[in-house]
Amino acid sequence: MIRALRKLRAHFDWPLVLAIVSITAIGLINLYSATRVAPPGLYTQQILFFLMGIGIFITTAVVDYRRYERQAFNVYAVCLVLLVTVLIGGKVVKGSSRWLGFGPISIQPSELAKLAVIFALAKLFSGDPLDIALRPSKYVIWAVGLMGAPMLLVAKQPDLGTALIIFLIGTTVLVVMPLQIHVKLITLGCELVAGVVVALFKLHGYQKKRLLTFLDPSLDPSGAGWHARQAIFAVGSGRWSGKGWLHGTQNQLQFLPEHWTDFPFAVWAEEWGFAGCVVLLGLYCFLILWAINLAAGARDRFGQVLCIGVASLLFWHVFFNIGMVTGLLPVVGVTLPLVSYGRSSLLVVMVSLSLLMNVSIRRYSY
Repeated sequence: MIRALRKLRAHFDWPLVLAIVSITAIGLINLYSATRVAPPGLYTQQILFFLMGIGIFITTAVVDYRRYERQAFNVYAVCLVLLVTVLIGGKVVKGSSRWLGFGPISIQPSELAKLAVIFALAKLFSGDPLDIALRPSKYVIWAVGLMGAPMLLVAKQPDLGTALIIFLIGTTVLVVMPLQIHVKLITLGCELVAGVVVALFKLHGYQKKRLLTFLDPSLDPSGAGWHARQAIFAVGSGRWSGKGWLHGTQNQLQFLPEHWTDFPFAVWAEEWGFAGCVVLLGLYCFLILWAINLAAGARDRFGQVLCIGVASLLFWHVFFNIGMVTGLLPVVGVTLPLVSYGRSSLLVVMVSLSLLMNVSIRRYSY
């Protein structure tokens, strides 16, 4: 452990940590404003979970990531068991069964599923490169199965947003892997057809309503279209420099719903304007590009796929959250990393970022 701490100190990735600290600081500043009209205790809870996340970050980064490779499929299997347990006896909140309660502590296995899929795919593609090149169909089928099982279980809860993120993480890894182009195109085509079938025949009524109101918010302006309309009003009213911290009317007067979980970007845009949005998006872009840079410099395939998986997790979360806040995408309930309030999502993001640090400090030696 002492030797591992010395390696962490010697090869500490300062650009990665500074980006994380900057986004976290913005998240806490923004959350303080967002939770002034929220149930008491949310801001204090978030700070406590950030402190817990720091401890998890250091612990996960110190342990050599190649040890995680040996347990990758075990982690995946445990996550599947938790997802099945949620469907059988999970805590039901707002019509969805997404949480498991252990006394005063509750966890959301669907958030853990994102990490489990990244670990499983990294393990799958860390095998013999020659075998992957000669039998790509075998690996594609396994990869689709590994991301498909948790995705279906999460969609059953129902949690369409998280299921979509799991699907996109797996698809991103498949696209990046060194497989023949025709194999990738056939796989993407099959996934597209499956997605259309699900959208037409398997979505719940309220999910279809969200898609319809996305196409035309005036269909239900006080119901399914309310979230999107209020978020757009908040973003637009911020203009160039914003209304000032704690002075966002959509936020403080509670016109903006779920503004500490799903819509914190709207709070930030209203209070800090276009300039503040550019700063936050710039930090996210740097963090994602840095993860890709670490993937390019990783010493083995397992570390490479870990970094690609984490980069895709961050990218799709930011893409969908900001897309739904600005009205470019339908509302699917995806959090903004390090900015949204949330226990399980925050801790999963901290573990994901610690994997980047883990790969980074071990680029220099085996």
